[in-house]
Amino acid sequence: MITTIITFIIVFGILVLVHEYGHYYFAKRAGILVREFSIGMGPKIWWKRKNGTTYTIRILPLGGYVRLAGADDEDQDELKPGTPLTIQLNDQDKVTSINASDKTTLFQGVPLQLVACDLEDGLWIKGYINGDEDQLKVYSVDHDAMIIERDGTEVQIAPRDVQFRSASLPARMMTNFAGPMNNFILSLVVFIILGFTLTGVPTNSNQLGHVNTGSVAAKAGLVAGDRIVKVNNQKISDWTDLSTNISNKPNKTIAITYERGNRTYQTKLKPKAVERGHQKVGQIGIVEQQETGLAARLKFGWQQFIQAGTLIFSVLGHMVTHGFSLNDLGGPVAIYAGTSQATSLGINGVLNFLALLSINLGIVNLLPIPALDGGKLLLNIIEAIIRRPIPEKAEGIVTMIGFLILLTLMVLVTWNDIQRYFIR
Repeated sequence: MITTIITFIIVFGILVLVHEYGHYYFAKRAGILVREFSIGMGPKIWWKRKNGTTYTIRILPLGGYVRLAGADDEDQDELKPGTPLTIQLNDQDKVTSINASDKTTLFQGVPLQLVACDLEDGLWIKGYINGDEDQLKVYSVDHDAMIIERDGTEVQIAPRDVQFRSASLPARMMTNFAGPMNNFILSLVVFIILGFTLTGVPTNSNQLGHVNTGSVAAKAGLVAGDRIVKVNNQKISDWTDLSTNISNKPNKTIAITYERGNRTYQTKLKPKAVERGHQKVGQIGIVEQQETGLAARLKFGWQQFIQAGTLIFSVLGHMVTHGFSLNDLGGPVAIYAGTSQATSLGINGVLNFLALLSINLGIVNLLPIPALDGGKLLLNIIEAIIRRPIPEKAEGIVTMIGFLILLTLMVLVTWNDIQRYFIR
């Protein structure tokens, strides 16, 4: 139980960290201010500021985010007239810090009741000192001034020139794409690492690597090194063909044509019926040929990556053509259940699970749904086609609708997962 929980936190944390770092890195390269980089959700338990970004770890290990100036935050809009603040000034009476929280205090802070402010273009703030309406003052705000939000999180203000929409369209598109891209890279790297943790990697050849002693195949005269070329006159080109043609014939006599050296032989055998899930499959006791070379291990990682991606796309295609079902989706509860199964298989099981989750997350995030990275990229493409920026209000409405849809879907999927794995 404890091992599963720890593994779940580590796997989820790696996925989020890698995904969000993609957005973070390319935003920084484009000159976009990353105000906060958070791992986890909910109340913060640790934070540190460096190079204009506040890094936080929050209590719930169920996600994370980067707050890009002008794209993923609205805290500056929370500074409404009448809000009690504390400001800190430098030697030139320029505001360097604005405290909107009652959870912290500023050293030598000046109490100010806000009248108006512009923290994007004009960079000024106006208010009554100590609440005295006879002392209305206007202060200039430093370009890199800090603001302490209501929950006590300290982030940098977001002037117009460092906002997301001020970056070029290609830079914004790359920033949006970078999260899923990093998930693809992580998946490929982990699959390759998995190839190096195995004693040998399968070659997908129709040549036998090992024949189990006393098995159906051994009794029929097959030995390691034989190459099966036909099953019931059906041509066999690789291990996938071989496995399929044997597993779907439990307790049925089949004719095998195989090569040994320069000669061809034939034999008949009856695959043993073995329970797998809710069905019976045929097995004859043979093991796929394996290789241990560097090229073979790299090829294995690439093939696993491609197969995983193909499987995910086929599932998505099935959902489109055969109808949507909540059982086709899985949330944190399903991931936890999968983590439990993967943990029971050891480090290789966990690595395989991490790689599958990572490519899954990357592909799903690229779906053209508002609030997902794919939805943002779709808006970028529309902007490129019409050759003018999409109005912020319209983009905000579309994103909000998408967010509400995703939130509703997450609640439904989570409840369905709880029923699937813990109630039924």
